[in-house]
Amino acid sequence: MLGATDTHNDAVGIGVAPVTALAPVEWRAGATFISYTQALAVMEARAAAVAEDRSAELVWLVEHPPLYTAGTSADASDLLEARFPVHRTGRGGQFTYHGPGQRVVYLMLDLKRRRPDVRRFVATVEEWMIRTLAHFDLRGERRAGRVGVWVQRPDKGEGCEDKIAAIGIRLKRWVSLHGASLNIDPDLSHFSGIVPCGVADARYGVTSLRDLGRGVSMPEVDAILKREFEPLFGPAEWIAGEPPELTDARSGAAGDRNNGRAPVTS
Repeated sequence: MLGATDTHNDAVGIGVAPVTALAPVEWRAGATFISYTQALAVMEARAAAVAEDRSAELVWLVEHPPLYTAGTSADASDLLEARFPVHRTGRGGQFTYHGPGQRVVYLMLDLKRRRPDVRRFVATVEEWMIRTLAHFDLRGERRAGRVGVWVQRPDKGEGCEDKIAAIGIRLKRWVSLHGASLNIDPDLSHFSGIVPCGVADARYGVTSLRDLGRGVSMPEVDAILKREFEPLFGPAEWIAGEPPELTDARSGAAGDRNNGRAPVTS
């Protein structure tokens, strides 16, 4: 078991490295597109195992096929056109889009053995995204009343800003589920079917690393995400392959199809 140096910064309210001895966080990257229902099943299973001290914490990096998710605060009027499947989910937040070219980061971390402070955890996830963007010479910023990470767009007009990273968290027994999404090179037109995160002001849009002139690959971004993760959250270790829970999730989905039932979205 490894302990992490506690890098909490109380002056700015960030940092949730372990305060008790924990094994390194498993760090896994998906090799194929993962359906949202399968991802949710993996998260639920791993979070339960973490809460019961049966499994290590997990950071799981995935890509989804095009889809929309609706958080607990989602307003039905913000779904402008259901261009893609819509999944209701227990995470915080409103409508968002996931799809190819976007790195979705699912976090199953035990806040009981870190800090049971939801606001601090969300601020630390934001800080993680900001530090990652800084590596690519981009200044990500927080905005009061607008969760996520934003970049100023003076090229679009006075006061214009675009969101580049979205954050939505759920806690069960003080273990986190869901996490963050960082736009690397998604089709930004896919966001037009929703009011992203409920922000309808025309000055505020969405952007990506590619849109901002940073032509970087997914593996490059993954490497920086891991590098910037550890000072804030503690040690992590690359593990090859998908989470073992994914095999069970895929078997369950196949069983539903064999019984003539469509998987239930949540």
